[in-house]
Amino acid sequence: MLRLAACLLAGFALTGPAAAQTLRYGMMEDPDALDPTLARTFASRMVFAALCDKLVDIGPDLKPVPQLATSWELSPDEKALTMHLRPGVLFHDGEKLDAAAAKFSIERHMKMPGSQRRSEIAPIDSVDVVDDLTFRINLKQPFAPLLAQFTDRAGMMVSPKAAERLGDKFASAPVCAGPYKFVERVPQDRIVVERFPDYWNKDAIHIQRIEFRPIPDATVRLTNLRAGQLDLLERLAPTDVPQVKRDAKLKLDSTYELGFQEILFNPNKAGSPVSDPKVRAAFEAAIDRNAINQVVYNGEFLAGNQWVNPKNPNYVAEYPIPKRDVAKAKALLAEAGKPNPQITLTVYANSESPQVGQVIQAMTKEAGFDVKIQAVDFTTALDAADKGNYEAQLYSWSGRSDPDGNTFSFLFCKAALNYPKYCSPEADAALQAERGTVDPAKRKAAWKALADQVLKDRPGIYILHRKLLWAYSQKITGFVPYPDGLVRFTGLKLN
Repeated sequence: MLRLAACLLAGFALTGPAAAQTLRYGMMEDPDALDPTLARTFASRMVFAALCDKLVDIGPDLKPVPQLATSWELSPDEKALTMHLRPGVLFHDGEKLDAAAAKFSIERHMKMPGSQRRSEIAPIDSVDVVDDLTFRINLKQPFAPLLAQFTDRAGMMVSPKAAERLGDKFASAPVCAGPYKFVERVPQDRIVVERFPDYWNKDAIHIQRIEFRPIPDATVRLTNLRAGQLDLLERLAPTDVPQVKRDAKLKLDSTYELGFQEILFNPNKAGSPVSDPKVRAAFEAAIDRNAINQVVYNGEFLAGNQWVNPKNPNYVAEYPIPKRDVAKAKALLAEAGKPNPQITLTVYANSESPQVGQVIQAMTKEAGFDVKIQAVDFTTALDAADKGNYEAQLYSWSGRSDPDGNTFSFLFCKAALNYPKYCSPEADAALQAERGTVDPAKRKAAWKALADQVLKDRPGIYILHRKLLWAYSQKITGFVPYPDGLVRFTGLKLN
């Protein structure tokens, strides 16, 4: 009887909310540093969705919702934000999340060498601890995107004890306050996390373990899913949508992303024809965005020419998507004295980016361009962009709920992600203006002023906005697609 009772108890334990299940998650890329202060890739954000809760989250409708902070108030002069933390929250090392820990994390984002968050929260002047669960952020000037910044990595809290102990090695064993804690990382193979038993919302976390597996080839990812080697994959190839719809064992979900795909130029590269603004203008005139979408993405994406897609309320309607004009492109090259410019276009070595490169190569050839395609892995491409070792690069950004997150870090002089090293006083003034007010009309005018300058200067050419496509096993329930492309593990079950 005792043995029978033990077996029954064991069986009951395995069917509870923390059943010994592993969700195998197929990713397009291997993430960069698993440190919220240093990370800069979409892939790392997918892992952080399991590891690191934020002060604020967004709902599927993009409205802010409480996460680690339960409420907040903005002062009448818009220069102080007071935030109230959720009581009883613990980091994965057992340390408590209090106002002092929040102050530590925000100041780490502000001051740590190599921080990718610094420019995102640059208007913060200081952080004051008000009481154990309350802190106040003092701003140098009003800063409209602040709450939106806290819905991403700038709002992720790390354990001060672990951060001080590990120093610049924090990414090797990150300690946050999310639903899952770090177990191991094998580069280019897997990242493993397991359910944190003391998570503040533990009753909503039903899967015991997650394995994030980078598989760059979309066909291989889908093959693994269909064979039962994966349970969920992100960024399904649009051309594979019909196949997934026909498979009774799979489900499909989608939403349009907040970000963009762009061709970045490096005008500072010695001897490169892209240093000439007429060559960059000719390059844009030679491409057909809708054709790229149809040929490579089966028409599933949205063509675009700005940092937000044409359906976004912040899209600047005065600048619609320009039509392809090969004659104009040839004329611009002739004016530049470069009728046959040679350009190397770097693309990610996955299953889709080289195809985009080849379509662009063929289109621009008709105008006189000689485009060479160079396919490299994701981290190599980022490193080259950082060092200025590129001429043109096909670049993807996952996007943020406030358009500031798609612009400031890319277009403000000397900002962290400004790979073309673009500097324009007019663009900087527009960016400062949109940041400095919460008035919708004033921000709209600032976006128009930014478009006036940036779309003329062309440090890059915006071309597409992706439809985010997830395919997953019928065994998964509770999946909700979010426009930021991140899976929320709260409520997710693997039956």
